Amino acid sequence: MSFKTQIQKRRTFGIISHPDAGKTTLTEKLLLFGGAIQEAGAVKSNKIKKSATSDFMEIERQRGISVATSVLAFLYKDKKINILDTPGHKDFAEDTFRTLTAVDSVIVVIDVAKGVEEQTEKLVEVCRMRNIPIIVFINKLDREGKDAFDLLDELELKLGLSVTPLSFPIGMGYDFKGIYNIYEKNINLFSGDNKKNIEDTIAFNDITNPELETIIGSEAAKTLRDNLELVEGVYPNFDKEKYLEGKQQPVFFGSALNNFGVRELLDCFIEIAPPPRAKMAEERLVDALEPDMTGFVFKIHANMDPKHRDRLAFIKIVSGTFERNRPYLHVRNGKKLKFSSPNAFFAEKKEIVDISYPGDIVGLHDTGNFKIGDTLTEGENLHYKGIPSFSPEHFRYINNADPMKAKQLNKGIDQLMDEGVAQLFTLEINNRKVIGTVGALQFEVIQYRLEHEYGAKCTYENFPVHKACWIDPKNSKSEEFKEFSRVKQKFLAKDKRGQLVFLADSPFSLQMAQQKYPSVKLHFTSEFD
Repeated sequence: MSFKTQIQKRRTFGIISHPDAGKTTLTEKLLLFGGAIQEAGAVKSNKIKKSATSDFMEIERQRGISVATSVLAFLYKDKKINILDTPGHKDFAEDTFRTLTAVDSVIVVIDVAKGVEEQTEKLVEVCRMRNIPIIVFINKLDREGKDAFDLLDELELKLGLSVTPLSFPIGMGYDFKGIYNIYEKNINLFSGDNKKNIEDTIAFNDITNPELETIIGSEAAKTLRDNLELVEGVYPNFDKEKYLEGKQQPVFFGSALNNFGVRELLDCFIEIAPPPRAKMAEERLVDALEPDMTGFVFKIHANMDPKHRDRLAFIKIVSGTFERNRPYLHVRNGKKLKFSSPNAFFAEKKEIVDISYPGDIVGLHDTGNFKIGDTLTEGENLHYKGIPSFSPEHFRYINNADPMKAKQLNKGIDQLMDEGVAQLFTLEINNRKVIGTVGALQFEVIQYRLEHEYGAKCTYENFPVHKACWIDPKNSKSEEFKEFSRVKQKFLAKDKRGQLVFLADSPFSLQMAQQKYPSVKLHFTSEFD
């Protein structure tokens, strides 16, 4: 099969939503349709009966939430589909933001009862900034929820989307009878039996046909006809080009838990979603069809297999082919590296692959060479952009609770910080270590993983910091900089890369520092020119 055909076959996308909208359940059902798993795990309000395939970390199984992005691949209708299932919980938003740099399109899951929620707004904003094509899946239709038109209005008002429904519900909650698929012109009847894989689908081109009454009842038929007339009058026809440019967003309705409306979503998705797209590097735009391999690390995960203390760097292939045992340039280190066992993924199951194509996610065993954002090429000096560290919102001192395990603790902290779980700052004045996170729940995850994966125990102490600001080193020789360093000595730290950071203890002290030392440039992300 030619290189170009391999690229056209691939669809790499992320699934994003607010927690509990049913994202992980939808991922499972997509795998079920892809024949990748035989039976779905039911994820229910923190009581896991069978934990979901994509939630493979022990802490995820206990809590019933996703805390790390999972990579899952399967074949469906001759297309190679790579799903990145992201954490919905806002405390792990940074992992999700980074993952969005590695996808070519996204599916946004909305809960029919709750509508658009805060976390969804933030994630969709990131997608819109990057013009990522979006498909919306409105989930849990077998429960009572908001009116379909109200939800479509909410998507336009709160998320700034330009929506066009490609399916429409027949009733909702107790009256839910099924879905009319506008895209394929058929009716999908709901039996409410989630053990069945595929529901009855009846081809139905002509909505005025009186046979509709016999299938769904006269009242439901009248409502459906009225609704479809309204859809036609209010919403634009689906335009694939606009969708690919991120200017129009198709909407599907369904119930992931009951396996309903998922096949329609998947069938439409593989038809319209983009194959691997070109990506902007600092130096130039890199096209997926270029023959030379380039890729970047968007995630690092330690101890995917607790039996072997392994550390994997997840690489998104942007162009060319990635081949086993072939040397590639690690741009930041300036070294050539070979990989004897690159992995493809199915949640925590891995298999060695000889060749990978653009759009694929490859796991490379890492002994500490990689950091998030690193680029691999065949020799060209390229740097892929867009994976900065943001200023954390919570800060705590980390202390060793078991002096006999200092080495394990340091190794654990080192590796977890490389994963981007949180950020580590070492104070200049006394070398004490401070951990900064986006959400408070991450401290628990770090404590749990240090104990269960590294055999080390830690305790925390509060450290009052308002914001971490990265200091531009350009004027580090100036008198003003020296004065700033002397006065603010106890608030200065180095991050993991050795960049100098000012940990401002309040909005007032940050404002005063900016006014008093204007030549000392402060940045709220770690990437700046």
